[in-house]
Amino acid sequence: MTKQVRQLDHVVIRFAGDSGDGMQLTGDRFTSETAQLGNDISTLPNFPAEIRAPAGTLPGVSSFQVHFANFDILTPGDSPNVLVAMNPAALKANLPDLPRGAEIIVNTDEFTKRNLTKVGYASNPIDDGSLSGYTVHPVGLTSMTVKALEDHEISKKDAERAKNMFALGLLSWMYSRPYESTLDFLDRKFASKPKLARANATAFKAGWNFGETTEDFAVRYEVKPAKMPPGHYRNITGNMALALGLVAAGVRSKLPVFLGAYPITPASDILHELSKHKRFGVTTVQAEDEIAAIGAALGASYGGALGVTTTSGPGVALKGETISLAVALELPLVIVDVQRAGPSTGLPTKTEQADLNMALFGRHGEAPVAVVAPNSPSDCFHAAIEAARIALTHRTPVILLSDGYIANGSEPWRLPEVAELPDLRVEFATEPNGDDGRFLPYLRDPETMARPWAVPGTPGLEHRIGGLEKADKTGDISYDPANHDFMVRTRAARIEAIEVPDLEVDDPSNEAEVLVLGWGSTYGPIGAACRSLRARGVNIAQAHLRHLAPMPKNTGDVLRRYDRVVIPEMNLGQLAHVIRGRFLVDALGYNQVRGLPFTAAELETMLEEVVKNA
Repeated sequence: MTKQVRQLDHVVIRFAGDSGDGMQLTGDRFTSETAQLGNDISTLPNFPAEIRAPAGTLPGVSSFQVHFANFDILTPGDSPNVLVAMNPAALKANLPDLPRGAEIIVNTDEFTKRNLTKVGYASNPIDDGSLSGYTVHPVGLTSMTVKALEDHEISKKDAERAKNMFALGLLSWMYSRPYESTLDFLDRKFASKPKLARANATAFKAGWNFGETTEDFAVRYEVKPAKMPPGHYRNITGNMALALGLVAAGVRSKLPVFLGAYPITPASDILHELSKHKRFGVTTVQAEDEIAAIGAALGASYGGALGVTTTSGPGVALKGETISLAVALELPLVIVDVQRAGPSTGLPTKTEQADLNMALFGRHGEAPVAVVAPNSPSDCFHAAIEAARIALTHRTPVILLSDGYIANGSEPWRLPEVAELPDLRVEFATEPNGDDGRFLPYLRDPETMARPWAVPGTPGLEHRIGGLEKADKTGDISYDPANHDFMVRTRAARIEAIEVPDLEVDDPSNEAEVLVLGWGSTYGPIGAACRSLRARGVNIAQAHLRHLAPMPKNTGDVLRRYDRVVIPEMNLGQLAHVIRGRFLVDALGYNQVRGLPFTAAELETMLEEVVKNA
């Protein structure tokens, strides 16, 4: 039977099921297949914090959303065109996000009376007409998988667990995805268990063949490759890109990279990835706690390495005293904060931007540091290099503010040429710099205001180190009030002296009265909303802060050019408070703390109203 092939320009698919149903793996494999075809992609994994949440319950639902297109996209999509629901809980949890007319593929084997009752369904939604506004495909994913694997020497439990591969095969057929890479992946994943490898491959092929032969799926779809700049691309998550950026920083600075880390969601993958790159001079230490981790990293910086520590909000709180010590010592240190929803343990697998105040001000005493925030998964690579550049050039701690949305999300990344990356080489002090033959550890570079970096053991460069206040130039312990005032002001001036690019404004019409200012991962939703508004003839400007400390020197001038400044944030207005206080601009905050990123549609609606009233 020859089936119709329909061309689409973009699709949003969400896989949803129990946290043990393999939805993250399924989504990741579909994304990898899609990346091979050259589509632009953006993903949103969403999963509970529990290792194994209660099966069949709403809190236990895990999902993976992938948006792919034949054009440049900025977000994982506001709402799915297709939902794969592995059980009633997955259907009920995700149905509110679906537009009318969306396709729903449901695993009918899980729609038992017990499972329906568990999530509050009085009747089966597949049969009672409540899904009449959608295109529903009832498929016995579990039973068909077990049937396909009845000749394989595996347990029934293992056969049932392969249903995610059946679903992946079906969706791969529906959207004309290549499948060879998934079969190769299964061989690698189950290399030590060849029976499971063969079973999962059979389940995948069974799903593909089911789509090809069943009459329920009369149409398959194609999404042509996107027209992206030429180059070699790979699909990459934010955490992976950040780790590779740190590796590249080590190579370009010709310094060893030392990571001191304590595992914490959602930053742990950076530790996992960096531990694979010993051949590039990377050393990783999983410390006994957060304080030990940053202490080791700072010690490595003192010894002449690029010291790095990775964590999330709770860990930054614990590291605060050592960050202040690094400020006083004036040593390079990169602190990666992959933000999650707080306070306290909060929602550890959900996203938020609520650590900005802590990054800017969360230390005792006057202890300013530089703060950089990537705007997308692939930008994490370049942001890591920028953080290392600032740390090494200006001898300062730098906080790199990522978040769970971009850390776990993925998109295509063009591999840069090494020559495109900045030269980060540093010069260590090798001889005394004082007129009297002494080494003056706080004699500063007139341009960068950085003090010399002396590797311990260098003859003639003996100097004191520690947290007590240092005398200007000599580094001797000083309790002199005037010296303390001078050193505090100098350290603040050193941060403000950091050269960062001007704030760029995207204002195609040059007639916009409203500016949308974002930072971090709000870049994608804001950009998509502004793009949609302009397509409808609404004039609106967008600017995005990558450097939050110091801010670009033209920030105030940019803000004052517009009648209204709107700042969407996944917090209760932290950047808006800073902008109001520093630039006396009456910024309008638009805030949410739901553990989820903004949708482009909600920002579009809000911004259109602001433009009308400007």
